[in-house]
Amino acid sequence: MKYQSGRPGRIFIARFEDEDDVLAGLEQIVRENDVQAAHVVLVGGMRAGDFVVGPEEETFPPKPMWRKLAESHETLGVGTIFWDDKKPRVHLHGAFGKADSVKVGCLRDHSRAFLVLEAIVTEIDGVAIRRALDPVSGMVLLRIED
Repeated sequence: MKYQSGRPGRIFIARFEDEDDVLAGLEQIVRENDVQAAHVVLVGGMRAGDFVVGPEEETFPPKPMWRKLAESHETLGVGTIFWDDKKPRVHLHGAFGKADSVKVGCLRDHSRAFLVLEAIVTEIDGVAIRRALDPVSGMVLLRIED
């Protein structure tokens, strides 16, 4: 295990409106404000999204199992944002519920808000953490600098 200690920096509060692209909006916040590391919390509604619910088999590199949201769902999410060499990378896990059905997974693509979705983005200062391609898993993973 590797770890670093940081401290909270600026805090951004965002209101995503109906049909807003959530992942792109989070990336926009950190780009426009030169945030290098952040923690994210989401609460509200999602109408669409593509998310991963685990690997098909426990092998390397893993082949993801994809699921879709195709209608409105109540949403709770938590994640991190760290940069790779070129852009911010959002890693966001969420629970998406409708009636008695709840789906949980890693939101990765096609993320659209429903009605209103609130986000709190807390900057993390004082850390040297990036995302980088891991050759074993084939995934872009957290890299904590020495």
